[in-house]
Amino acid sequence: MGSLSTMLGAVGGRDMAVDLGTANTLIYVRGVGIVLEEPSVVAINVNTRRPLAVGVEAKRMIGRTPNHIQAIRPLKDGVIADFDVCEEMLRYFIHKVTAGRWGPKPRMVICVPSGITGVEQRAVRDAAEFAGAREAVVIEEPMAAALGAGLPINEALGSMVVDIGGGTTEVAIISLGGIVVSRSLRIAGDELDNAIIDYAKKEYSLALGERTAETIKLKMGSAHPLVEEFEAEVRGRDLVTGLPKTIVATTEEVRQALSEPVSAIIDAVKDTLDGAPAELAADIMEQGVVITGGGALLNGFRQRLESEIGMPIRVAVDPLQTVVIGSGMYLEAHRHQLAGGIRAS
Repeated sequence: MGSLSTMLGAVGGRDMAVDLGTANTLIYVRGVGIVLEEPSVVAINVNTRRPLAVGVEAKRMIGRTPNHIQAIRPLKDGVIADFDVCEEMLRYFIHKVTAGRWGPKPRMVICVPSGITGVEQRAVRDAAEFAGAREAVVIEEPMAAALGAGLPINEALGSMVVDIGGGTTEVAIISLGGIVVSRSLRIAGDELDNAIIDYAKKEYSLALGERTAETIKLKMGSAHPLVEEFEAEVRGRDLVTGLPKTIVATTEEVRQALSEPVSAIIDAVKDTLDGAPAELAADIMEQGVVITGGGALLNGFRQRLESEIGMPIRVAVDPLQTVVIGSGMYLEAHRHQLAGGIRAS
């Protein structure tokens, strides 16, 4: 296979699968694979509402912009919070992956949380079509995650997936190609970051930015005691003096800060299992649970969940890409039906 630029040269007009996430957007192109993975962030001029940067470049600006520039995340809790900015972001990403080539508009499969309303689904489809899609079909994230994780979702066998994204945690038990029982919880990666910000504010009178909190989560965060605990310097702004301030935080403190949202996610898993038919619960006890999404990478989360529910837990091979891989598999399998206007939701 040739270089990415060579592959993108042949993308014009091809159908796409999009994981339109609160934290990151990933795009899979039919016959090519994953061609884009960028933060779901847009930097705009607040006076003209014109976008100045999108994706990686825009994320670098978070917390570092002058008054007339604002870095916006157009999705919140898995749904569109700013329709116009979301449309601009999608338009930019579509143009980027098609390399500006002429061709028929692509059909698009887009993942949505299982708990969103019909109005919110319509907003996702509209944003995609206004951004340049010929047609947009939605598929529920748990189904895409289960497909991408290689679970036997079409068999008469219970499969369970826990997808911890940026804005939502999706928990579902699937059998015979359908979701039997599910929970969509608007507590996920963003809430973990906010928990760290709140803890620093309460315990140290220290103001932290979003990106700093995310870095602390990735480097020091855990859901289960570590073999070797450690400490590190954390820099922020003193809320009393307004001056820069450095503290020394421990991994135990960060784990304590994260305890509430982590417990809420585990409770959602327990509630979903509690609502499962006995036969499917027995299948899951034998087959185990697959966890995916960025939250699956939280240090010790697998061990904590395993100890809480007493079932084997497996982390998906590519947890950050599982949903878009599953969406791409759906796209490849249904490419002939998409033209007929099917709805996967």
